[in-house]
Amino acid sequence: MPAASFPADFLWGVATAGHQNEGDNVTSDTWFLENVTPTIFREPSGKATNGWELWESDLDLVAGMNLNAYRFSVEWARVEPVEGEFSQEALAHYEAIVDGCLARGLAPIVTFNHFTSPHWFAKRGAWLDPDAPDLFARYCGIVMDRFGDRIAMAVTFNEPDLPEMLTWAGLPDFVPELERATLEAASAAAGVERYRAGNVMLRDDFAAMRAGMTAGHAAAKAAIKARQPELPVGLSLAIVDDVAAPGGEELRDRKRAEVYEHWLVLARDDDFIGVQNYERITYGPDGKVPPAEGVAVNGMGTAVEPDSLRGAVEYVYSVAHLPVLVSEHGIGTEDDSIRAAFIGPSLAGLAQAVADGVPVLGYCHWTLMDNFEWIFGYGPKLGLHSVDRETFERTAKPSAAVYAGIVREARGL
Repeated sequence: MPAASFPADFLWGVATAGHQNEGDNVTSDTWFLENVTPTIFREPSGKATNGWELWESDLDLVAGMNLNAYRFSVEWARVEPVEGEFSQEALAHYEAIVDGCLARGLAPIVTFNHFTSPHWFAKRGAWLDPDAPDLFARYCGIVMDRFGDRIAMAVTFNEPDLPEMLTWAGLPDFVPELERATLEAASAAAGVERYRAGNVMLRDDFAAMRAGMTAGHAAAKAAIKARQPELPVGLSLAIVDDVAAPGGEELRDRKRAEVYEHWLVLARDDDFIGVQNYERITYGPDGKVPPAEGVAVNGMGTAVEPDSLRGAVEYVYSVAHLPVLVSEHGIGTEDDSIRAAFIGPSLAGLAQAVADGVPVLGYCHWTLMDNFEWIFGYGPKLGLHSVDRETFERTAKPSAAVYAGIVREARGL
């Protein structure tokens, strides 16, 4: 890819998330759900990758890959561990990360809610609570007052469309049953009628939770803009590159309408839209078309398809009509040679989208290191670095060098 493929101010980064990396996020809803019985979580997060303590050397890894951006999340549960009480220690910690980014030439892209919320918020019913949008906006305002003048972009929500997307994933019946059992166990353990969370959601709550998060996005954006009117604000969506084989158009379009359309229309009033793409799914008249025999597949069981990124970005832009940030893109695989071979063609496809007129602001690879992947625990491997589960030592995989080399050439370093 010639350097001219991407704008001079293009953001080259990696993405991480607080709960998945920091460890000991004990006042969060996810921590509580991991530790009830029964639970849908394969294992508890525990120390995760010990990122709370190792953040400085992690930023050195990011800068060492020639990157100029770092997406991370602020954990609401750490900032407001008790309703109405804000932790100066947590705020100082995240402020130090922001300043550490700037000292290394990294643009801080801050996610305000990456699935997890405080335990007390879940006890109130999370996004079912009529006060939820105002509570979220208050927290966003506290964070902005502390270091909002130094961040580059603000992402309110990470993948609020994921619950609807998972209904199209063909999950076995025991999954929603275990989700319900997990929330029932959490409600009993917390002594409340309905314990609710953003990443373990009941289908009968979908509409009301979506409404709560929609209002939460608007309230958070208003709080952020009140303090920094020029700061770009948006949300990030999980976007499969859905394509139709002959006869599959109706099914593809129905999925797009059910999963993405609400959020893409909402985003038209934002400054950018985050795209998080991991796969392409082809639909025929009878449903999903399985991968061709012998092709490499990712951890989701779908074919490894680098061009899915271009397809997802072009689709989102065609509906939302605003600049795109690739806030996550990667591949779950134990075989890093597949990842190493996947990054270049994916970015070539993204360059083609730029050449075709899509305003793409940046690209953040998921993820810096293997981490806690929610209900799947430490099984999936999506990192550019491996992590020793005992010592937490990070070791660069060959794919890290591949990405670093592409960025070096693209930035003309």
